[in-house]
Amino acid sequence: MQPLEIQATLDDLHDKYRPLQAGTLATYIPELALMNPESFSICIVTADGQCFKVGDFQQLFTIQSISKVFVYGLALAEHGREKVLAKVGVEPTGDAFNAIILDEKSKRPYNPMVNAGAIAITSLTKGKDPTERWKRMVSMFERYIGHETVVDAPTFRSERATGHRNRAMAHLMLNFGMIDEKIDDALDLYFQQCSLAIDCVDLAVMAATLSNQGRNPFTGVQAVPSCYIRDILSVIYTCGMYNFAGEWAYKVGLPAKSGVSGGLLVVVPGRMGIGIFSPLLDERGNSVRGVKVSEEISQRFGLHLFDCNHQETS
Repeated sequence: MQPLEIQATLDDLHDKYRPLQAGTLATYIPELALMNPESFSICIVTADGQCFKVGDFQQLFTIQSISKVFVYGLALAEHGREKVLAKVGVEPTGDAFNAIILDEKSKRPYNPMVNAGAIAITSLTKGKDPTERWKRMVSMFERYIGHETVVDAPTFRSERATGHRNRAMAHLMLNFGMIDEKIDDALDLYFQQCSLAIDCVDLAVMAATLSNQGRNPFTGVQAVPSCYIRDILSVIYTCGMYNFAGEWAYKVGLPAKSGVSGGLLVVVPGRMGIGIFSPLLDERGNSVRGVKVSEEISQRFGLHLFDCNHQETS
């Protein structure tokens, strides 16, 4: 793929899908219901640091469930595979992201990308108190992004005030010993990570860092040990798109993670990261435009991991 071809493709896809008005905003978090449904941006960052972008790419939005990808990496780095796997499985569920269910045999959440699993993973963050744990977490995010970032306070307060379903999950996991008694601390940390403010370029840089074996292509900083990239990409390939994961793997064929603010992170291992932002969601909580754009990028450039022409187009 040549640079001019990449930019021309992004421009074309933005023009093609900008008129698409299908989907709805995530109204169950009041602050997200205030988002501009017209916002739409696409960005690609290559593993060697080239950046291509179109649309409202400087528009800030909250990272939401995409944060689960990176906090999972932090847990692996701090505790290792065995301890993390003892608390949270890696199986796709076929259920909605906010389903209040655990594996009947192990009593673990099914995977780190559904809310129950993400809360359990967040609770593993090291630190003597909530402030130290948050500092460790935000420092991790900034290694991926390449600059300082902050929490969107209105969204955090909105999530905290309406997060009753997440509290129910936390109490269920406490009952089975998957998290400790500090439920409120774990939930506040989880709501903070979901309320982190980023833009579309940030999202693509984070995806490119994952594609580049955990090394930020602009700063050269190692955001997560490279030995855990396999774990992260495997889980988001099978579980990152919730109960759309199978169809996504069939049509797009790339590791990805969506968020209910409209962000979509896609990783092309060894080559590039893709960030898409459009807040109109389908019934599964995935960005409508984001899914359409991803399908076309994968098809046009032959990026599906199992595409027989994959090597020829690289």
